[in-house]
Amino acid sequence: MKLKIALPKGSLQEATFALFRKAGWDFRVGSRSYNPSVNDDEIEATLLRAQEIARYVEAGVLDAGITGYDNIRECEADVHEVCELVYSKATTRPYRWVLAVPKDSPIRGPKDLEGKRVATELVNVTRRYFESHGVNVNVEFSWGATEVKVPELVDAIVEGTETGSTLKAHGLEITDTLLESTTRLIANKQAWEDDWKRHKIESIAMLLQAALTAEGLVGLKMNVPRGVLDQVIAELPSLKNPTISPLSDKDWVAAEIIVEENLVRELIPRLKRAGASGIVEYPLNKVIY
Repeated sequence: MKLKIALPKGSLQEATFALFRKAGWDFRVGSRSYNPSVNDDEIEATLLRAQEIARYVEAGVLDAGITGYDNIRECEADVHEVCELVYSKATTRPYRWVLAVPKDSPIRGPKDLEGKRVATELVNVTRRYFESHGVNVNVEFSWGATEVKVPELVDAIVEGTETGSTLKAHGLEITDTLLESTTRLIANKQAWEDDWKRHKIESIAMLLQAALTAEGLVGLKMNVPRGVLDQVIAELPSLKNPTISPLSDKDWVAAEIIVEENLVRELIPRLKRAGASGIVEYPLNKVIY
């Protein structure tokens, strides 16, 4: 049995490979190849542009794939959305498709674009957006470098952004948000009804989500004299319950806890001063609740 899965080629490729690596799947691909090898004989992988993945999954050419919600909406693919995976090449913020105009433009929103020209790579979503506002706009497909086309070639653009920094650098400002998009694991609906494929896809989803949950968390373990255990526990963040285990020396215990990584630099000195010793911080690959 093989599960045919598509992974996004391009800007999300390395972030996707890194996430799968933490989840337990090591994908490797040559610079000219579109078929990565993986340490799982039950998976057959293909690299595709994220914009194409949803329609191939819908058609059943692929059983599953990872793509953005924006790409699903753009081609109106009828697929099963297995889970959301909040990661990207730069930040954990949702990827936004926004309406942007020059800072000195009188255009303040969609109503001001009646009869005007808008460039975007997300043509269908943009057309539906203006239709919902009852505005007639000439929406044209942009082959890239969309932000440099205003105001000489078009009156406004609809562009994808994570931070907005590129738009600001080109003297543009955001007037509205059309769509917020995060990465999704999707499945072909017939594949989802197949017991073996569904079980495989659900296992992948579980471990990918566990890898994402582990980001920003670390484990701490330490030895604590029984006599100061209450003081050490009092230093721990609220609602954090450590695991306490006896040691061979009955006067000592071992304590272990999972905490946010950004708290550790202040927490470890306090734990040491409270009486803990042998404090060890370790990274986490997966956390499943």
